[in-house]
Amino acid sequence: MYLMYVDESGDIGLTGSPTRYFVLTGLVLHELRWRQTLDELIAFRREQKTDFGLKLREEIHASPMLSKPGGLVRIPKHQRLEILRRYADKLASMPDLSLICVVVDKTNKPATYDVFDAAWKALIQRFENTLAHRNFPGPRNPDDMGMLFPDRSDEKKLNALLRRMRAFNPVPSQQTSGYRNLQIRTIIEDPNYRDSSHSYFIQSVDVTAFLLYQHLAPSAYMKKKSG
Repeated sequence: MYLMYVDESGDIGLTGSPTRYFVLTGLVLHELRWRQTLDELIAFRREQKTDFGLKLREEIHASPMLSKPGGLVRIPKHQRLEILRRYADKLASMPDLSLICVVVDKTNKPATYDVFDAAWKALIQRFENTLAHRNFPGPRNPDDMGMLFPDRSDEKKLNALLRRMRAFNPVPSQQTSGYRNLQIRTIIEDPNYRDSSHSYFIQSVDVTAFLLYQHLAPSAYMKKKSG
């Protein structure tokens, strides 16, 4: 079984939105690597506690960590940015993790465009395709399936979308001008929603989505610090 933890950056609004992009990121790992990966994340958090005083129970929520840190204001801002940089380096060093990233540029989209639907369809389809072709790293069981573990989202809408894609999922054909009905077959159950404050995996993908957004549209502080 492959597990995909999902979080977002930006918002899905088209009118009056403060963000140009909506970023959806999935972090994928095999169930047989789950405990090993959790142990590595715990060890990483212990290092940050030693170096910066960040408690293991305190949430790393990337955007507010820099702009509205709450109790983390006791840690200087440049050190909070250093924690995020170290987090990115840590995730990049873990060979059993995979990332799937979807970016929707909301510029000039018609009022009828559904940002949420488009982003999630793309993410689910890529997860499905990679599972079907056995292209994720880690154990290669011939009948591995996948499950979704998103941060709190529009649960009703996402559940309905995934169920619909299992029955009818039109994908443009590369050979003709028509469509093929590529039903989702390897992703089981409804998404299992997680609270980021209780999941190091959701915090990991939150950091990833935030840093991807900053790569696309860096804030003034990120520009100043060459983040």
